[in-house]
Amino acid sequence: MKKVVAIVGPTAVGKSALGLKLAKEFDGEIISGDSMQIYRGLDIGTAKDSKAELTEVPHHLVDICNVEERYTVKDFQKHAIKSLDEISSRSKVPFIVGGTGFYLNSLLRNLDLGGDSDTTPELRSKLLELEKSNGIDGLKKRLVSEDPESVKTIDMNNPRRLIRAIEVFETTGKSIVQQENGSEIAEFLLIGLTDDRQTLYNRINDRVDKMVELGLINEARTVFEQRSVIPQAKNGIGYKELFPYFEKQVSLDDSLTEIKKNSRHFAKRQLTYFRNQMDVNWYNITADKDYLEKINKKVSDFLR
Repeated sequence: MKKVVAIVGPTAVGKSALGLKLAKEFDGEIISGDSMQIYRGLDIGTAKDSKAELTEVPHHLVDICNVEERYTVKDFQKHAIKSLDEISSRSKVPFIVGGTGFYLNSLLRNLDLGGDSDTTPELRSKLLELEKSNGIDGLKKRLVSEDPESVKTIDMNNPRRLIRAIEVFETTGKSIVQQENGSEIAEFLLIGLTDDRQTLYNRINDRVDKMVELGLINEARTVFEQRSVIPQAKNGIGYKELFPYFEKQVSLDDSLTEIKKNSRHFAKRQLTYFRNQMDVNWYNITADKDYLEKINKKVSDFLR
């Protein structure tokens, strides 16, 4: 069975740098496990590796969609499995690097994410009408009453995922997070990076400031101008918070403060998800001075 190393953890903790380091040391290739790095043109706000880094080690599932396209966890699962097979066939080591927990879980558990048979036009229409009349709270209430288990794992602030979870449950009778295919895709080693809370929050704040220096405002303005035709990209942290600034409703400082706050909250949710849903080998990058050597040995032993 092919072996896969996944590097997880909260935003801004250093997953990409570690992924590059390990991929070079162990003759590997990188698969992005980030739900926003798939989009072309969204480079700064999604913290993509630089063009040099993207060519230094082969990357997969980066810049594969235009911003107006929808991309689901099922799409990720299909494309990631294909990439895993291709990388392994070249006797290279696949490294999945990213912080979108449900994406990675779709591979770890080989979730059966369903297809067109898991919904009907009538059901989809009713759920869209529910969202229109009662907002996202209406979708949340319905999902909580029908499938409370899914609430622990999916993004409850993403109406698309709420609708999808309701559809799957109502048409199959199974929770979207319990639909395992039974067969394992690969043998996984999960490496998790973490840090002391305040240190991590400082890293997040510093990264937002660095993004602004690199041109985040102009990139976000492009998203803002296309927001009517980009269903998913417009909801990314680092973009949506700047919309009120472009509409002259708040100051730039207020928008940047909001980006930092939302990024910190997102980091907290990521840690909660990974700790509750996956068997991760955690390393504190501040408290453990030898964490890189320990990770290197862990990966080496796993691949051997």
